[in-house]
Amino acid sequence: MTIKHVELKISGMQCTGCEQSIEDAILILPGIVKVKADYVKKTANIEFDDQVVSEQDFQLVIEKKGYDIEKEQPKKKSYLLHTVIFIILLIAVGGTALWGKSLMPDLIPQLNAQMSHVMLFSIGFLTGFHCIGMCGSFVISYSSRVTTKTGAFLSHFAYGMGKTISYSAIGAGFGLLGAAITITSHMRGIAALFASLFLLIYGLKMLDLIPSLRSFTIRLPKAFTKEVNSNIKTQRSPLVIGLLTGFLLGCGPLQAMYIMAAGTGSPQEGATLLLFFGLGTLVPLLGFGFFANLLSRNTIHDLVRVSGVLVIIMGVMMANRGLKLTKSGYDFGSVQEMVSESIDTQNISSKP
Repeated sequence: MTIKHVELKISGMQCTGCEQSIEDAILILPGIVKVKADYVKKTANIEFDDQVVSEQDFQLVIEKKGYDIEKEQPKKKSYLLHTVIFIILLIAVGGTALWGKSLMPDLIPQLNAQMSHVMLFSIGFLTGFHCIGMCGSFVISYSSRVTTKTGAFLSHFAYGMGKTISYSAIGAGFGLLGAAITITSHMRGIAALFASLFLLIYGLKMLDLIPSLRSFTIRLPKAFTKEVNSNIKTQRSPLVIGLLTGFLLGCGPLQAMYIMAAGTGSPQEGATLLLFFGLGTLVPLLGFGFFANLLSRNTIHDLVRVSGVLVIIMGVMMANRGLKLTKSGYDFGSVQEMVSESIDTQNISSKP
């Protein structure tokens, strides 16, 4: 037996949960002695018996999970193409949001809540493509035992209900925590501003434009994460599997949503935020067989980056909420109203 060590550079890791996903996938192979994936460094260190398994074997496993092995000299053409795609997506998402807001300036105060819910569902939907790699195996674990279409529907419904309840309940818990530490309206505003800062950082992390931000990560104890994963794998009930997935906080967008829930300072709002986010994730996750065949890995990574843009937009909206609550006089809505009033005044004065 000859033990070899190799360090692979991996792209496509979006959160600490990816570490567990990669490690579990590689450890299934025979001849693997030790695996250590690192989201911050974007690496996987593997010790293996080269007489039993080859580097190509676990490279294929990693790519099958939706990640890519980085080469030492990436192609400039590929980098340029991804930059162009990102800019197009950024303009499309940001431009659409600004265009829609400019159409109905008088109705924005009434539509803010609904717009936020749509935005949250959209973030959840785009994040759901990342969930395919993270939670797709959980769906397979219960659906493989189902033999009828009715049974499959009921199983998916139970899993979706459990997952959504879990997200909403934990969101309510974070909202309650925010309410407990923010007694006055001014304090809630400060908490909202801090939450907006976290959202902006998480959004930039998802875009992966500033590598150093990967170090800014909330980690649960490894033993806790492994215990939850172990319980999920031994469970037969789709409802319980769905309930347990809410405790896997490795997902970056999910962490951002929990922080946003805390920033609301309201259990009801916190639960509502995570309800819409959770519902959004279910669409691609429960249809991952279709989406996995339809979309390439690069496209899925780009969709997650678009989700990062939406998280940044939600961060700006949360910052606006904080500015209003602190009564600083700098909320974006009042600036827009001042501009609109100024334009109306100029129009009136210019009439004969």
